[in-house]
Amino acid sequence: MDNKLFITKKNLFWPGYAGILMLAGLPVVTLAAPAQISVGLDNRFTDNARLTSGNEQSDIETTARVGIDWTSDPGRCNASVGGSLGYSVWLDSTFDPEARADLGAAGDCEIARGLIWEVSDNIRQVTDNTRNPDTPANRSTKNVFSTGPTYTLPLTRRDQLLLSARYQNTQFLEGNNDDDGQVNVNDLDSDRIIGSVSWNHLFDETTTAGINLRADRAELDNQVEIDTDTARVTFSKAWPTTQMSGAVGVSEIETTAGGVSRSSDGVVGNLSLNRQINPTADVYVDFSRELTDQTSDFDIRFGEFSFNLQETSVVEVTLLRTGLDKQFSGGSTLNLEVNTSYSDYELSDNDEERYGGSIDFTRPLVSQLDLTGGLRYSVRSFDIDDTDDEFTEVDLGLSYEASESLRLSGSVGHNRRDSDNGRREYDENWVLVGITYAFR
Repeated sequence: MDNKLFITKKNLFWPGYAGILMLAGLPVVTLAAPAQISVGLDNRFTDNARLTSGNEQSDIETTARVGIDWTSDPGRCNASVGGSLGYSVWLDSTFDPEARADLGAAGDCEIARGLIWEVSDNIRQVTDNTRNPDTPANRSTKNVFSTGPTYTLPLTRRDQLLLSARYQNTQFLEGNNDDDGQVNVNDLDSDRIIGSVSWNHLFDETTTAGINLRADRAELDNQVEIDTDTARVTFSKAWPTTQMSGAVGVSEIETTAGGVSRSSDGVVGNLSLNRQINPTADVYVDFSRELTDQTSDFDIRFGEFSFNLQETSVVEVTLLRTGLDKQFSGGSTLNLEVNTSYSDYELSDNDEERYGGSIDFTRPLVSQLDLTGGLRYSVRSFDIDDTDDEFTEVDLGLSYEASESLRLSGSVGHNRRDSDNGRREYDENWVLVGITYAFR
């Protein structure tokens, strides 16, 4: 069966464009505040463009970009768009020119009392093979489009029933992939239908709990069908300085390929905790454990996580991150984060584990001049070849606000990868200069 309901290869990201057009056409958002638009140009010199262990090749990458940040005024219909689009060219043609996107759009409109139609679209670059270097040759563009209704039915003053249906389409577009023998990511394009029923009970103004039943039916271009059923108990609680929400339950996932079916099940859940320590410091904790596949939006929701697109479809993902956001009286900011993730690709019996941390800061030096910097360290383990890789990244830069609209920036950095597999090791030094103009 052809699972392309209205998608053609000639227009790979039609769902994304359709979603943005739908948002623009919502009747009440046309008088919203103007969008914040910016344009920029970055030039990045690297002494090891391909991130190789030997025969390093230097090059300069030039990227032109457009940024947008827009939210409609509250009303019967609401919408928001945020992110950037860019186009990169390499001076010595190490890689072919390519378009880049990190853009999200979402909207909803109340059709009738209790009935809301929602639409969202997210486009971003993803890694094809997590064992290979993060270069344009190892990236694809992933587009996740979703739309459908949600109906809220009040049962009592404290109870409500939520019925939701979603159509979700995931499309992959290969970039500068020149790795021979890799899986064609276009085979992972998918259509899915998601239905859910939720009952929520309001205990008081700050506490809710309920039950959620969800059915997910996906069909991939490679003729693999993935059916996932999940039952969860949900909860949320708010205190004056703390907000907590989460769920715990069980999930069963069945994969059918070539007439052969395999299934697995497990405990799933998620937890989100945010606490304000004082007026200038916040801590957060995010935890999630899901039975899913590479065409889902898990890596959209958790940007530091990457699926390995070269593995089989079914994956059990566990992710935990915790951090601190701190603002100082002089205008300085500091972010500390520790994170870990574990991916079990069940049909291939391969596991990938990642843990690490990061420090990012901004410090004003003089009027309109800021010092920025960051340090990131992580370790990744790959069961498929029994290797561990260590990643170290450090950068330091200056940002100068020449006027209310014009910003100049420059930074230097060093990236290093140490591996049990010597062919994956590399060192890279880079320098970046950029200019950004914001339309006010």
